Amino acid sequence: MQGCFLQEAQGYSCDKTRHKGARCTMKINGKHYRTIWVHQDDPSVIQAIDQRFLPHEVIIEDLKDVDAIAKAIKEMHIRGAGLIGTTAGYGMYLAALHAPRHSEEAFMSALVHAGEMLKATRPTAVNLEWAVNRCLEAIKAEKGIENKIAAARRTADAIADEDAAFCRRIGEHGLPIIEEISRRKKGEPVNILTHCNAGWLAFVDYGTATAPIYAAHEKGIKVHVYVDETRPLNQGGQLTAFELGQNGVPHTIITDNAGGHLMQHGMVDMVIVGCDRATRTGDVANKIGTYLKALAAHANGIPFYVALPSSSIDWKIRDGIREIPIETRSENEVKYIRGRTKDGKIESVLITPANSPAANYAFDVTPNHLITALITERGVCPATEEGIAGLFGHGNND
Repeated sequence: MQGCFLQEAQGYSCDKTRHKGARCTMKINGKHYRTIWVHQDDPSVIQAIDQRFLPHEVIIEDLKDVDAIAKAIKEMHIRGAGLIGTTAGYGMYLAALHAPRHSEEAFMSALVHAGEMLKATRPTAVNLEWAVNRCLEAIKAEKGIENKIAAARRTADAIADEDAAFCRRIGEHGLPIIEEISRRKKGEPVNILTHCNAGWLAFVDYGTATAPIYAAHEKGIKVHVYVDETRPLNQGGQLTAFELGQNGVPHTIITDNAGGHLMQHGMVDMVIVGCDRATRTGDVANKIGTYLKALAAHANGIPFYVALPSSSIDWKIRDGIREIPIETRSENEVKYIRGRTKDGKIESVLITPANSPAANYAFDVTPNHLITALITERGVCPATEEGIAGLFGHGNND
């Protein structure tokens, strides 16, 4: 891995000329950053925040070819539905830069192979396949290899910018939900429970589940977030807590199994989570444990919202429980825990009997009847086929 500490790196800043007026909101040490960007001095290098080291160290990784991109996705240097898709888009751009140029046939063959490799890295998040296919379509539409390379870069940039814009709109559409709860509570803090990390670090900017929270916080509405630790990789305790803290949002880390207790005692006003894949009927796959939070919310009459961009909707499937592929990962993620020791080293420690087997299902599916509503870039809708169609039509080409 080639990387550097963020404080020493030339990270992404909000270049309004480059991004046509787009702005970043998320900060690290007071400076605005996206999660991934093209190196400002070398367009053949993609830079991304390597999330394996958060929250203890902030390191930027240089990704120089499609193999490095595939490894970063598979080994979760980067993670989160939107960021996986965006990274895959830049992977196709790097594949185009390094593809054979002696013929268009050889060039396209290399691009198709790269796309298949990228799609195989994380099977559950549909954004990955969507981004690869979008890049391939844009590349195929151009004549001449140089034009195809330019189309790959242009499309990857567009995916990144759209991801940030869609998340910002999700925040705008989700804000009234938090405002209404705040009015009912006469300005007392709105207690929001979230699971895993569907924040800025899972997307390019803003996040999905966190976007309404950030919008409310910026407007001066009092919010407080209960952050599930989210075993086995602790994306909540490590990543969500890190970004909320960096952006001044009050929060408390809780164990994964504490959510039901808090709901029983009236300590949670709403639940909002992200999504790695949704069916056209409103079933939702998200980090393992989401289903249990939805059950607890349903039992206690607490609204349960799912925030997602349209790129996370799989228009081809209807039954999430039977049709969404659920990724299984290495048992070592369950058996070992990673953290910082007293002497400052980041190490992995075995926490189970060495010979005990472990199962590591990365996602579960929450059926639509447990979901109060979906919050998307086009608005809020019921988690039903009719509700989704009311915003998007009956497919992503409508």
